[in-house]
Order: sequence, then C-alpha cells, then structure tokens
Amino acid sequence: MAVRSTYNPKSNKYFAFSPGYMPVFINYRKDLWDDVGIFPSTWEDIRRGGLKIKEKHGIPIVIALHNADYALNAIMYSFGASVQDEMGNVVINSKETRAAVRFVKALCEESMTSMVGWVTHGGSHEWHMNSMISGESSLTFETNIITRIVEMGLPEMSEKIQLAKTPQGPVRRMGSNRMICYLIWKFSKNIEGAKKFLVDYVGNFQKIFLTSRFLYFPCFPKTIPGMEKFLANDSEGQPPTKYKVLEDVANWTTNTGYPGYANAAIGEIEGSNLISKMFLDGSTGGYDKKLAVEEAVKNTETECERIFSKWKEKGLL
Repeated sequence: MAVRSTYNPKSNKYFAFSPGYMPVFINYRKDLWDDVGIFPSTWEDIRRGGLKIKEKHGIPIVIALHNADYALNAIMYSFGASVQDEMGNVVINSKETRAAVRFVKALCEESMTSMVGWVTHGGSHEWHMNSMISGESSLTFETNIITRIVEMGLPEMSEKIQLAKTPQGPVRRMGSNRMICYLIWKFSKNIEGAKKFLVDYVGNFQKIFLTSRFLYFPCFPKTIPGMEKFLANDSEGQPPTKYKVLEDVANWTTNTGYPGYANAAIGEIEGSNLISKMFLDGSTGGYDKKLAVEEAVKNTETECERIFSKWKEKGLL
C-alpha cells in the first residue's frame, strides 16, 4: 500500500515516503441500528438499515460525497469498480461502476438526507462529523476522530457511537484511506538531516500511534510490536474493546489508485472532484436534472482519458 502510494513504475523512482496512514471506516449509532436489528457489515445492510432508521426515528445516514473521495472510492472498490486497472489503463466505464452509482442513488433517496443538503453542504467533512456528534446522523464514514471527540466530553454519546469495518460490497471489502506522505526538496539545506528525521520518525511510530490515539497506523508494522494488544483494550473506549475492530485494518484498506499505483493522473482526478461529480450527476441527474447514470459515467470516462493522456505525453505514466 505504501509502495503503491509513493512509487512511479514508469520512472522507476519514489516521489515520496510514506511512514503511515489514516484508515477510514464506519462510525455508527449502535442504539439505533440495534433497534432495527441490522448490523452495518455490508453496503446493502447500510442501505436497508438506514432506511428503517430514517423511517422510524427520522435520523438519516450522512456520508460526505463531495470532496471526500475516500468514501466513494470505498464504494467503488467494494463493487469491483475503479478508475484504472493494475496496468494504469482507464476502466471506469464499467458495469461495476454503474452499479456503484446506482447504489449511491438508492442510498441517497432512501437513507440519507435530502439531495439539497448534499449539494448545499457539499457533503463537507465538518458537516458529516458534526451531524454524527450531535445525534443528527445514524452512520457516517470517517476516521476515529469522531469517537475520540465524544470521549473527551460526551460520555453518553461515546457509548452510543461504535465502529465497524469498511462495508463488504458485492465483490469485496475494501476501503480507501488517507496516506501520510513526505518528500524532501532537492534544494533543502539539510537533506541528510531530513532523512535522519524520517528514519527516527518511523523508529518512534509506536509513540505516534499511541499519542494520536490510534489515528495514525504504521506502514512498517514491526515498529509497533503487539499493536493488537493496544487496540483490544483502550482505557478511553466505551467499551474498552471498541477499537479492536481495527486490528486487521491493513487487510481491508488500500491506496488511492487501487488496483494500480497512485500517480499524477489519479491525483488530478481526485483534486478535480471528478468522482464526486460522477456520483452527484448519476444520483441527482446533475444540475439540469437530465443526466442518466450511463451518461454520468461516460462523461467521467472522457475526462479521465483526457487527464491520463496528458500525463502520458509528459512521460510520467
């Protein structure tokens, strides 16, 4: 995962160094989901359970779907879809992608807040976090920042909000994450000192893991011997086993650009919010309310092909 986030097989060079990552997973209201008798293990469970909770309690699911491609990537990967294949060819226009977009359309219409809310709030990071903390959401897709915030001052909510793995889809259970990547500029005045800092940083990653309260996970697992022990018994968690669900997180999270490498084209696509726009257009019909799912995916393919061609001409793909 770290190699595919920092290595360019075309140039045979590493363009960054990744000591760790921040996994993203399900934060959910256990009391509400228990009430409808569904555990959010699969994306279909989330759609069905979210609908029941919204109908019974008036509380929707809130997942950031704009400028937060880690959630959309997780859905695409779980449905067997991706922007590129392992060799770096654009493959986004597929039946798997169309199935993922149709699923999000159903999720939005049945289980989430209004489409207007999605557009006006932009599905922003702060919006979906705050809605979970304030009790206005039954489920979201985020790091453990939410549970750590409520542990510091909202003990009643801390007990209600629990964690689950990235949901299983029709093809696999696979989520995206936020990689921590560093680089050292060629014009830096102390390159050797910077390299030494990064070596020491990795060597002290257990302290980073604990001080961050399990926010940062290691790309070099041997730097945290017995990591499972820390996750299985956390004094601040309610219950103390709350974070045990993350002990095998490396098995169900992957790099941006999966199943290929992160690269300049993937970076531009993410930075341009093309994936968010594809799901928005496919779910709402776009701003003119006329686009179908097939058109939304096809339009995105055209833009992705253009971006990939540009970077191939530059010799970087």
